[in-house]
Amino acid sequence: MEILIQAGQLILSLSILIVLHEFGHYLPARAFKTRVEKFYLFFDYKFSIFKKKIKDTEWGIGWIPLGGYVKISGMIDESMDKEQMEQPPQPWEFRTKPAWQRLIIMIGGIVVNLIVGMVIYSLVLFTWGKEYIAGEDLPHGLAVSQEYEAYGFQDGDMILEVGGEKLKNVLDVNKYILLRGSRDIKVQHPDGEIETIQLREDADYELFQSGNMSAFSPRINAKIGEVVPEMPASKAGLLKNDIIKSVNDYSINYWDQFSDTIKKFKNEEVLLVVERDGVIDSIMVLPDTVGQIGVAPDGAEFKSWVKTEKFSFFESIPAGIGLAYWTLHDYAAQLKFLFTSKGASSMGGFGAFGKMFQPQWDWHTFWLNTALISIILAFMNFLPIPALDGGHIMFLLYEMITGRKPHQKVLEYAQIIGFILILGLVLYANGNDIYKAITGK
Repeated sequence: MEILIQAGQLILSLSILIVLHEFGHYLPARAFKTRVEKFYLFFDYKFSIFKKKIKDTEWGIGWIPLGGYVKISGMIDESMDKEQMEQPPQPWEFRTKPAWQRLIIMIGGIVVNLIVGMVIYSLVLFTWGKEYIAGEDLPHGLAVSQEYEAYGFQDGDMILEVGGEKLKNVLDVNKYILLRGSRDIKVQHPDGEIETIQLREDADYELFQSGNMSAFSPRINAKIGEVVPEMPASKAGLLKNDIIKSVNDYSINYWDQFSDTIKKFKNEEVLLVVERDGVIDSIMVLPDTVGQIGVAPDGAEFKSWVKTEKFSFFESIPAGIGLAYWTLHDYAAQLKFLFTSKGASSMGGFGAFGKMFQPQWDWHTFWLNTALISIILAFMNFLPIPALDGGHIMFLLYEMITGRKPHQKVLEYAQIIGFILILGLVLYANGNDIYKAITGK
């Protein structure tokens, strides 16, 4: 049932965004008196689930849920309607319109996705506010990834400034390192010493390749909040609310200490000392091949540190625009990692998008994810890849600069190449999802 709820939220989110994106093409096309032959949610290869002809436009729902489209007369697009293109140009066709009108028609979907992202973020901030964790509210400081201990960071550190800026949400430090180029971090160590630590220029790639996207995380007590059924911890008899005191004589106070220590004993039985209802007990457990036993920390302590920043209606508008800007910036910035072996293998398809949504219906998360996907669609469609809006925009800009239209055959071949490229990426990304589901990686 949970997977159906996640799938339902994803389909609804994509449906809303696809329809709005296509209206971004449809409305300027009609404004410039360009005929729109079809307006479809999803693709209708061979047949449609629903269709209805209204004036010159067939409105419908296809059966292949991989997007949607508007078929504009006199345009080389997904339909590859060569017969129409071989006929004499008509005044209602896309190809007879001035280049600037065609550019507005093609860029309309991207603009709509950006605006939708801004509007949704603004309304989310007005309705629910924005959660954050202030650095001074973390009683145990931050846990530091092993990769960053070499710089001189210590478990229990407090982040004071990043790039000379005090962060409202201290956990944004990870974004600043990975995606925003920050390299100097001012910290206060547990002994009270204040130090500014300079990171290497490749600190972002270094962190990404480690597989740990968070150089810093809140330090929480070693109390078990969840025991996964059929995993080593469950089989050994560990229970929710057990407090871990030691692992093979390694003293444990915080969850990060436990997580780092247990990984040292892959496929090797260990002795855990736990406190249960005030009573100390010893339990033998056998970690799996990656050093996990199937437990998660108690989230109650973490939730007690989370605050919510509230926005009035008028405050939410610039805040929502700013959030949309940084979402776009950070998404574009992370694409650099795709050109690494780890980045390529981490690409995900519909399964990865589905996991973004909660297993129970949650409107707050739904709208946050919908805004994010809208921003992603705007960025991806702007890429100068034939078959995407960006490919059409690229050829239109060429025409406007040179004064010459690309040959029709060039547009046809480009469309085919772009379609093959996109199909290959879709198959690869969803293949990664299937591989991860099978292997558990």
